[in-house]
Amino acid sequence: TGGHHPMQEGEVFNTRYQVLHKLGCGAFATVWLCQDMRRKKQVAVKVVKSREGFAETAHDEVAFLRCVSCMKKKDLGGENIVGLLDDFRMIGENGFHILLWRVLGPSIRCLMGNYTAQGLPLPFVKKSLQQVLAGLHFLHKCCRIIHADIKPENILLYGCSKRLQRLLMDTLNCDQGTELRLKGAGGDLGNQLEESDLMSIEVKIADLGSACWTYKPFSKEIQTQPYRALEVLLGLDYGTPADIWSTACLAFEMATGECLFDPQPGKYFSRDDDHVARIIELLGRIPPQIVFSWNKSTKFFSRPGALLRLSRLFPRSLPGILADRHGWTPREAAAFAAFLLPALHYAPEHRASAAQSLRHAWIAA
Repeated sequence: TGGHHPMQEGEVFNTRYQVLHKLGCGAFATVWLCQDMRRKKQVAVKVVKSREGFAETAHDEVAFLRCVSCMKKKDLGGENIVGLLDDFRMIGENGFHILLWRVLGPSIRCLMGNYTAQGLPLPFVKKSLQQVLAGLHFLHKCCRIIHADIKPENILLYGCSKRLQRLLMDTLNCDQGTELRLKGAGGDLGNQLEESDLMSIEVKIADLGSACWTYKPFSKEIQTQPYRALEVLLGLDYGTPADIWSTACLAFEMATGECLFDPQPGKYFSRDDDHVARIIELLGRIPPQIVFSWNKSTKFFSRPGALLRLSRLFPRSLPGILADRHGWTPREAAAFAAFLLPALHYAPEHRASAAQSLRHAWIAA
């Protein structure tokens, strides 16, 4: 009761959508590949758990996606967001919601996991980030939506040509063992993707299940841990700049294959403690006006700049990490760091916006 609907391959929903196989499973829903028997096309169906709280979340997600669909008619940036095709409610063993949108390819996470080089090629990283930032600008300015969970799993690949889309479709089960390799970057296993094909791939922001309106946050705690903005960690008010912090973390991971912040709990400190420490090591001392601007901040600090449970920090610079650990030239490292650091500004009101990030020389080059 309150859990997932027991889906069966071959089952037909709404007299129209026949279940082919499972694409993925999350905490709140499962996603299935289905055949639209009316239009003779394959679609992705998201089936939300039946518990009341999940149904409310599904209603919210439908509202966000309908807003996106409506505003797309006025702004091309909406093309960088996954679109809703249909939504309907069905009664099974329990009530449950179904959200429907067209099938895309696998996620950036899937591509990164099967690409053996250290990070993805920079031209592809820049092109993908341009599309992610354009999508976020659209969400923030046109729709007044905070995505609240930007990460590689929520950025989906889309092939513009039928051949490329078919190739990406073959990798939809990459998490279950199907492999995708780039010629020249990996072995001969799995599907072969030409290097030139990579630059033909578009990306789209998916999964608005954790989103909220800019004027009505739903939860104090948002975002997946490694991509969580400082203000969220400290329990402060947040807004659209939280998405930009996550995007900077996404950019670093795409370019290097490594998380910018990968906090781990210890015997005497929590994962959040370690996360704040890793941020300070990279970005420097957090200003007192931010540290003590909310009571929850006292969880981490004994006084300005002093952590309660972690006393030894090892400062590191972003260009230094890129050069020493990833073999970037000083010039490449400095240029990329110059793009990332404004998106990681401690004060959200001074953090680069999506529009400002799009105009930065590094991403425009």
